[in-house]
Amino acid sequence: MPIGTPFHSRTSALCVSHNWRVWSGYLVASSYEVVHGREYHAIRNAAALIDVSPLYKYDIDGPDALRFVNRVITRDAAKCALQQAMYTCLCDEEGKVIQDGTIFRLGERRLRFHLAEPSLRWFQMNAAGMAVTIRDVSEQVAAVALQGPTSREILKRLADGELDRLKFFRFTSANVGQVQAMVSRTGYTGDLGYELWVPAARAEEVWDRLMEAGKAYGITPAGMLALDMARLEAGFILLEVDYTSAEKALIPSQKYSPFEIGLGWTVNLEKPGFVGRRALLEEKRRGSSRQLIGLEIDWEDYERLYQEAALAPQLPTAAWRGGVPVYRDDRQVGQATTGGWSPMIKKYIALATVQSKFSQLGAELSLEMTVEYVRKKVKATVVKPPFFDPPRKRA
Repeated sequence: MPIGTPFHSRTSALCVSHNWRVWSGYLVASSYEVVHGREYHAIRNAAALIDVSPLYKYDIDGPDALRFVNRVITRDAAKCALQQAMYTCLCDEEGKVIQDGTIFRLGERRLRFHLAEPSLRWFQMNAAGMAVTIRDVSEQVAAVALQGPTSREILKRLADGELDRLKFFRFTSANVGQVQAMVSRTGYTGDLGYELWVPAARAEEVWDRLMEAGKAYGITPAGMLALDMARLEAGFILLEVDYTSAEKALIPSQKYSPFEIGLGWTVNLEKPGFVGRRALLEEKRRGSSRQLIGLEIDWEDYERLYQEAALAPQLPTAAWRGGVPVYRDDRQVGQATTGGWSPMIKKYIALATVQSKFSQLGAELSLEMTVEYVRKKVKATVVKPPFFDPPRKRA
């Protein structure tokens, strides 16, 4: 049976839509209001408060902590400075992605993983013979994302420390009211934002403080529907939507390498001895057969399809998920996995995986579209994600 997160007493009181979903056994709001539009616009124009507590959190400690982490991730953890966060992939021996996530360098020999799926058993298997302790602290640590242009001003009113100097993908310790928190310059919206990692027993107190301090700055609780549109605009992939975990794939074509899902930049092939390195070296040599791309749907062609059915154009009210065929002429060359109308850039956009020879920027493809129960094709152009990348995200 799903349970509430440490913030549930607050989120449940605010969720007037009663629109919930289950994430890793926890209840999280899909949207707080009946329509999620205001929540999305809070992310882009004010500040949104998003409960991300269901993330799995693993503390890695001991003399071999760094050696272990370097074995299971594709990046070089030795280059991760103290109080720095690093986005990375976890691969199997075939170089296929198990999941993506972040690693935080808490100390010289202490690090923490933040992941979407459980990995304790896999970590323990790869830690054999190493002097390392792996602890699942998921239930002890609550997490909330404060995202949007006014997020910094809200935190400055509430937390001690020099948040103005906190760089992108860095973190620091700060007191939020009377609660000690880890504050990281990270998030899943592609905007200016922070994530707060706090003791689960003090979560409600932190939520109340943030909501009170954010009143003058337009703070709004936001659910997964708003987050889904923001991450699409940012070009961020989602596990089990834009790619399948190698642990859950049923056939070889369901497995993806980092190079195939736009995460080749996270692979450091100069680092020896990490899981999947040999296979990734070979793929780098021969090239990948498919690539993740962005698509911009041609509005005039989209409008034409509806005019032919004597209808006004109808846009999706939320980002959609699912495999939608992508074509070059009459031949299917891939599939779109997330798409929707971007309120920020005023374009219909999608993330897709296609055969590499059709992934060149500017290439003209088409996307399957159903209009009045009839399957049609709409023109689309290959573009490079992210679709929306404001300078304030890193400033």
